[in-house]
Amino acid sequence: MNIFKRLLTIGKAEIHSVIESFEDPINMTEEGIRDMKEQLGKSIEALAQLKALTIRKKNEAEKEEQIASDYYNKAIVIIQKAEKGEVEAPEADRLAKEALKRQASYQENTNKLQEEHQKLHSDCEKMQTTINHLKSSISKWENELNTLKARVQVSEATKDINQKMTQMDTGSAVSMLEKLKDRVVQQETLAEAYSDISKSGKTIDEEIDAIVNSNDREAEEALNRLKETLKKG
Repeated sequence: MNIFKRLLTIGKAEIHSVIESFEDPINMTEEGIRDMKEQLGKSIEALAQLKALTIRKKNEAEKEEQIASDYYNKAIVIIQKAEKGEVEAPEADRLAKEALKRQASYQENTNKLQEEHQKLHSDCEKMQTTINHLKSSISKWENELNTLKARVQVSEATKDINQKMTQMDTGSAVSMLEKLKDRVVQQETLAEAYSDISKSGKTIDEEIDAIVNSNDREAEEALNRLKETLKKG
């Protein structure tokens, strides 16, 4: 028996408690749903055939009943003709009896066919109830499967994240950050040193000009002070 035939024999047990015992619940559930849909198709085909047989029995019963009614009416007509003198009484009685015998035979067939029709009709209703239950079960299992798939995806993603977080070495990460900070500080101080060197570095000519210009400025300043003194005197 396939997995869902086994599941359906368990009774009212919840799906989650059932599928936990399976190695691969998603694949098993998908397989079970395919089996149920296949069974549903066969059940619908069987129901169609049963309904066709039910209709045929009903038509046969109606046909037999109509024939029985015709023979009954013929017997009445024969008796009426005998009463009118159109037919000899003994002959009329004989034919009327034969008509009533056949009427009784066809009526008996009618009753049997009607009983068969009623039984087949009841079987159709039972099978229709089974099919409706099967459809409902398929819908339930498909919804459960979609929920299960979503839960599996979430759990796998969560497990992957937690696993990666667990595998991370916190001490190594902190050590790497400290080394990175030291390297940044070193680079910053080195850049500052180069900046100072670039600002302070002068050629020989620049140093000479600086001294020369420095003396000229001092002489110019002295001359200006002298002039100011003379103006005041």
